[in-house]
Amino acid sequence: MIFDCDNTMGLPNKDVDDGLTLMYLIGNNNIDLLGVTTTFGNSNIEDVFTTTTKLFRDLNITNIPLKKGAAQDYDRRSEAARFLVDMVNKYPNEITILATGSLSNLYGAYLLDSDFYKKVKKIVLMGGLTEPLIINCKNLNELNFSVDSEASHNVLHSGAKVTTMTGHICLQAEFKKEEYERLMDNKDIPSYIYIREHSYGWFEHFRALFNTEGFFNWDIVAAVYITNPELFNENPKPIVSTVKDLETGFLRVDENSEKENIVNIPTVIKNVELFNELIFEAWKNV
Repeated sequence: MIFDCDNTMGLPNKDVDDGLTLMYLIGNNNIDLLGVTTTFGNSNIEDVFTTTTKLFRDLNITNIPLKKGAAQDYDRRSEAARFLVDMVNKYPNEITILATGSLSNLYGAYLLDSDFYKKVKKIVLMGGLTEPLIINCKNLNELNFSVDSEASHNVLHSGAKVTTMTGHICLQAEFKKEEYERLMDNKDIPSYIYIREHSYGWFEHFRALFNTEGFFNWDIVAAVYITNPELFNENPKPIVSTVKDLETGFLRVDENSEKENIVNIPTVIKNVELFNELIFEAWKNV
């Protein structure tokens, strides 16, 4: 697997979900993480790469390559894109790509190798909306597909086996006060302490913004789908989104289309309690 992310865990008022997802992947014994590629989204590429470099250093990750993607509105043929091409050529039809930020690196890989998508086993995304995302009467804009709509269009219409976790299903993965209390009560597990220290600011910030008792662990939903697909329903839909649609992250479904462009859009986490248990167990191993 390769994790393509816009990690900002630890930056003031920035989301922590990519960092929590990386820790889940590292702690999961069923994942062979070949590399991490960084992209923009939660912040600019410099912030993301610097923050992820620090996370690698903090967690003593020395055996996993970390590659920097292109900046927004720049040539997408980046170091990260070249790494993606090299890996799928080395392991054709074996690699799953988990992408949780802008999709610029994947589009860059395609620009470098027009057969890129044919060599990928599957692509799992976090992004997109099929309807407005409302949290306590407040609208939350889509922030992954929309930040590089041209790249998103390229990936969603690539012909690859694509699954995406929209913001709607991620609302079922709320990291509530009870989950934080579990972190607080485990003072002897170093990874729990690290997560608590590097995510509590976001917990408080999100609570103030949306009047919630927690935040939504968006990206980790896509990661758990990779490791435990049985926890989700399958929901293949014909997607006909234009680049303009994707400027707001809108996934336009047309059941009357010829259904050549099918994207799996799960809508249900079947067992949220088990979902959370899998996450905490993996974190414990970091």
